[in-house]
Amino acid sequence: MAVRKYKPVTAGSRWRIGNAYAEITTDTPEKSLVHAKSKTGGRNFQGRRSMRYIGGGHKQKYRIIDFKRDKKNISATVASIEYDPNRTAFIALLHYADGEKRYIIAPQGLQVGMVIESGDSVAPEIGNALKLKNMPLGTNVHNIELQPGQGGKLVRSAGGSAQLSNKEEKYGILKMPSGELRKILINCYATVGVVSNSDHGLERSGKAGVNRWKGIRPRVRGVAMNPVDHPMGGGEGRASGGHPRSRTGKYAKGLKTRKQKGSDKLIIQRKNGKKLAK
Repeated sequence: MAVRKYKPVTAGSRWRIGNAYAEITTDTPEKSLVHAKSKTGGRNFQGRRSMRYIGGGHKQKYRIIDFKRDKKNISATVASIEYDPNRTAFIALLHYADGEKRYIIAPQGLQVGMVIESGDSVAPEIGNALKLKNMPLGTNVHNIELQPGQGGKLVRSAGGSAQLSNKEEKYGILKMPSGELRKILINCYATVGVVSNSDHGLERSGKAGVNRWKGIRPRVRGVAMNPVDHPMGGGEGRASGGHPRSRTGKYAKGLKTRKQKGSDKLIIQRKNGKKLAK
């Protein structure tokens, strides 16, 4: 993937760094795999605003993605690489040998005309989906299941990949993009490769209007509000507002907000390098 620096012909394009879309092969989605997508404007079923700073934005359609990869041992040919407005990664349209069409998250290096497959005995090559127990150590994977047959839940955003670092009797140990070491059931499916559009983080919008296209309205700073509206509001002149916190009073820096989960026992090492007590 490559990024593109725009010529400064306008104030908005002066600092803009956008996607060159070099990998994209078509701008027309597969009609049978597209659904309507409605916008709420931040309103609930009563028509009252329940989420702030949401509204407007370009009209979008939702592409149905195959996260399960449950069409086993049937080869599929990559027909196109496409842009998806609902996610940071690109998507690939597959034409299966039996005539069915499906979208998947496109891994880096996948090209039109390549043949990929999912199943227990397929080769661990880019785009193929197989169980963790059938992959060699060191394989980079994405779209990883948490429970067998559930469909991929982990590592689906642009440029992401987890590395299979070890195998135990029941679990495979993955190094996640955050640096966390985590156990995943060895019978879970994952797709081989790194997620496409790895330079997504280098993009710069260049102007505030780009966020408006995405349906994001301007966010008001807490210190600019009155005390009745925010804990950091009020004060004479330009008061600092005190310790950074949310509208509901939760500290924004240093406060641990993660709740205890049943899956915590599967985490070997946190992203900060801290090992968990057994």
